[in-house]
Amino acid sequence: MYTRQDKIAERIAHVVLALASALALLPFLLLVMASFTDNSVAVVEGYRFFPKKYSLEAYAYILQEWTTIGRAYGVTIFVTVAGTAVSLCISSMLAYVLSRRDLPGGRILNFLVVFTMLFNGGIVSSYFLYTNVFHIKNTIFALLVPGLLMGAFNLVLMRNYFTTNIPEALTEAARIDGASEWTAFARVVMPLSMPILATIGLMTAIGYWNDWTNGLYYLDDRNGSHLYSIQNVLNRMNENISFLANNSSQMGGVMQTGNLPTTTMRMAIAVVGILPILAAYPFFQKYFVKGIIIGSVKG
Repeated sequence: MYTRQDKIAERIAHVVLALASALALLPFLLLVMASFTDNSVAVVEGYRFFPKKYSLEAYAYILQEWTTIGRAYGVTIFVTVAGTAVSLCISSMLAYVLSRRDLPGGRILNFLVVFTMLFNGGIVSSYFLYTNVFHIKNTIFALLVPGLLMGAFNLVLMRNYFTTNIPEALTEAARIDGASEWTAFARVVMPLSMPILATIGLMTAIGYWNDWTNGLYYLDDRNGSHLYSIQNVLNRMNENISFLANNSSQMGGVMQTGNLPTTTMRMAIAVVGILPILAAYPFFQKYFVKGIIIGSVKG
């Protein structure tokens, strides 16, 4: 029975959740307002939710420098889409194999996967492997490959989902009907795994979109600057605001650097960089919580 105490508890929960939501949204709102603030005002008074003077100067410079920023945006979109798709294929196939109880040596393989969550070779060995063995430095694979091989957590979530939510009777029935292992996986298992696929896909896409360390490690200014993602461009601007101006002369852009809105331009590029993720998240939200909860259940 729905008592008065239940109503009070529900209202308190609503208030707490509303405050938590506001605390999560306010930084984004401040970021957007800062990008529309006049640079001289931002330098003197800092960032405010209601600045004294608004300006589109930062976005005007972004449009002027679209040769550099647009290329970085395109690289980021390509890496995010391609990396997420390939990562989902690799993770789902390996997780399905690890979820099979009749897999020879399954315990050892599962242990090795979990072991990589606790220990890894470190940055030095990874850098040596990718640059001297795979030779991915200053190539588009430098932004793709490292992220494909570091998904043990995603594997565990997906494996647990397959173990607890895909009855073995379904795959056995498919094999009895003449389906191969690949057919059973593609036509039976995958259509029933949309919640976990959407969850892992969203987390992987966010990881690729926000990644800047791979560009920092494996791309240099002379040979790999044309492959910089939007996050690398933003990081370079934070280190040295003259980065865009220097690249502008190299790539044929036109920029007047005398009154460059250095403070607000960082905010504007951050807004441009984060909008696609904010736009995509609502479409995956209904799968996200379900996938996390079910996938985290121990199989």
